Amino acid sequence: MPHEISGKTRVFMTVGNPISQVKSPGDITQCFRDRNVDAVHIPLEVSRDGIDEFLIAINKCTNVDGLVITIPYKFKGAEICSTLSPRATLLGTTNILRRKKDGSWHGDMTDGIGFCNAIEQTGTRIQDRSALLIGAGGAGSAIGLSLLDRGVSALSIFDIDQGRASKLAGLLQTKYPDIVDTVTTPQPAGSEIIAHASPTGMKKGDPLPVDVTTLDDSMHVGDVVTEPTLTPLIQFAKKRGCSVHTGIQMWKEQQDVIVDFLLHQVSQDSF
Repeated sequence: MPHEISGKTRVFMTVGNPISQVKSPGDITQCFRDRNVDAVHIPLEVSRDGIDEFLIAINKCTNVDGLVITIPYKFKGAEICSTLSPRATLLGTTNILRRKKDGSWHGDMTDGIGFCNAIEQTGTRIQDRSALLIGAGGAGSAIGLSLLDRGVSALSIFDIDQGRASKLAGLLQTKYPDIVDTVTTPQPAGSEIIAHASPTGMKKGDPLPVDVTTLDDSMHVGDVVTEPTLTPLIQFAKKRGCSVHTGIQMWKEQQDVIVDFLLHQVSQDSF
């Protein structure tokens, strides 16, 4: 029987721009139904020149209990939180916010969990392997930290904005001072895990983020892009014999963690 939405239904949102590629609204709404929670999750595309006003206005929407934040607003989400998890505090970025009893927001960042869980689901070991991170934005920041937390031997960071790459490296070096550096070209050779965390590949005709001819079957290649499901990078990596995971697999590996967080079904200390 279809879920009946009423004035008592609690509202959650995924906020980003663009928004058409996201899978979270339907998946999270189904999770709510499976848990017998009267709530709905909806997508909301917010213009870049309107995001600040939106984040102010959402504080007044008292039936909105949580947000999932996607590109390009993950750093913006952290700005409105009164409290953050330790990892979100370190990185200054969030992908999930939940309303606290006093009406303020608590934020966390789970993209790294999803990405690393997806790697391990392929049977690929993370510990003691070298990694190349392409993209130092919100998702890339979280992925870099999670790779380090799970024991990579070295992390090289590339971003087309070298200042952003250097800033992330500096943050991560406060916790891992000897194994993080930046690179000026995204060269896969010498790395065993290739973590692609930029929007490149979302649009038809986008350039490949790496020279795919340098990929080989000793490497794992993961992508954050969810639409298309098989990006050109993932297609080429599979042809080169790499183990791979997609942005959809990354999402699925953090979906339950996100729902638990939104519904306060885990201890805040866990985040």
